[in-house]
Amino acid sequence: MKISNLIKFVAVLAVCLNLASANSLEQIKKDGVIRIGTIGIYKPFTYHNEKDELVGYDVDIAREVAKKLGVEAKFIESSWDANLAAFDTNKADAIFSQISVTEERKKKYDYSIPYMVSHAAIIVHKDTNDINSFADLKGKRSTHAVNSMWIPTVEKHGGIVVTAEGISEQINLVVTKRADDLIDDTVMFYDYMRQHPDTPIKIAVTGDEPMYTAAIVKKGNKELLDAINQALKELKAEGKLKEISQIYLGKDISE
Repeated sequence: MKISNLIKFVAVLAVCLNLASANSLEQIKKDGVIRIGTIGIYKPFTYHNEKDELVGYDVDIAREVAKKLGVEAKFIESSWDANLAAFDTNKADAIFSQISVTEERKKKYDYSIPYMVSHAAIIVHKDTNDINSFADLKGKRSTHAVNSMWIPTVEKHGGIVVTAEGISEQINLVVTKRADDLIDDTVMFYDYMRQHPDTPIKIAVTGDEPMYTAAIVKKGNKELLDAINQALKELKAEGKLKEISQIYLGKDISE
């Protein structure tokens, strides 16, 4: 067998093995349940309220998608750094948990159409005045979760990654000056400040390019992906995505 043909065969085999471990749309409907991966500690997107109920922007959207599929949403919670690992080991059928669309992740997962749009923001202590661009990250301690999409950017510009689980811990590191910055989206920042107005942080830099958030499914699980996409399109047309946005953020972030 030629090397090129062998490579193609291995690629096809990998996709087949991946699908074999993923629940198909048919199986999900047969079981009456779609397993949704989420982290549950990232307010207002996925978190527990005062009654310890799992709620949030991503959670409500996932529940509405499940309804469109005619099944119940069963949420599988894990830490941010374990979220994708749990998905890779077939503990969930899809993830709705602030997964940003990146070219690197597209190589491994299939994305739904986006259900949220925001912009990147470098967040610093209010007294910080020497970070005015991504280039200024050089030598700075930038705090992120282990699987953060921003780690390559920090390393590219010569920053030092300080890992921390959850946005509250990351912000605490910046507030106490044990880290110089963190990179997240503007939606998260404004919502956090709405709830904690006295926190001494600010946005130093805002990115120009829009950032998209979407659900992910196993590579090649086309029927499930198509069903989720159709559900999201219907929810948008019905104004449901906008309604959920207004509940958690006071504005429409669905487009």
